[in-house]
Amino acid sequence: MRRAGHLAGVIMRVLGLTGGIASGKSTAAERLKELGAIVLDADRYGHRAYDKDSEGFHAVVNEFGHDIVGEDGEIDRRILGGKVFGDPTQLKRLTDIVWPVIRQFATAEIGELRESDPETVIVLEAAVLIEAEWQDLADEVWVVHVDADEAKKRLMDRNNLDADAAQARIDSQITNEERLEHADVDIANGGSLDEFVAAIDGEWQNLQDRISSESGS
Repeated sequence: MRRAGHLAGVIMRVLGLTGGIASGKSTAAERLKELGAIVLDADRYGHRAYDKDSEGFHAVVNEFGHDIVGEDGEIDRRILGGKVFGDPTQLKRLTDIVWPVIRQFATAEIGELRESDPETVIVLEAAVLIEAEWQDLADEVWVVHVDADEAKKRLMDRNNLDADAAQARIDSQITNEERLEHADVDIANGGSLDEFVAAIDGEWQNLQDRISSESGS
């Protein structure tokens, strides 16, 4: 899939950062922010997609019924979730509406940053980067991954879930192998936090070296 292009003479990187549940994706995004990147959170765009009286709001309500709207006039995500989760057909109906809206928000903000801060590194953090086919918004895809058994253990500890519930959440996503097919950079998170941060720092330095090489500096 074609990746995002650069403006002539401008060295700018958009990184598409993704990873499975309990992989450490959010930790990686936070570290990249500390290192100087601007992080765009696809989850935040997802919340905006449901904003009252927005295009996304009306599309979702028209598709799933006015009973998903609470007394405050906002979409009640608990009710909506009850209609879609566990039902792949219904979930696809929802993502077919919401994912294009999220893409529009991301595209607009990336475009604004290209104008205002053309030498920055942008990180688009998105759990569904691959599933939603947003790779073309990025110059590089970075995949954070952890062994499935370790992810299950972390999820059980973090969310106080039993083994079956944790496994069900993992099984609802694509696999590490499927993500890694699209990776330009892969960062394993099977060790300590310090080791994980060191790996992120190393890849950040590699990125800076690539940018310097391309700019001729």
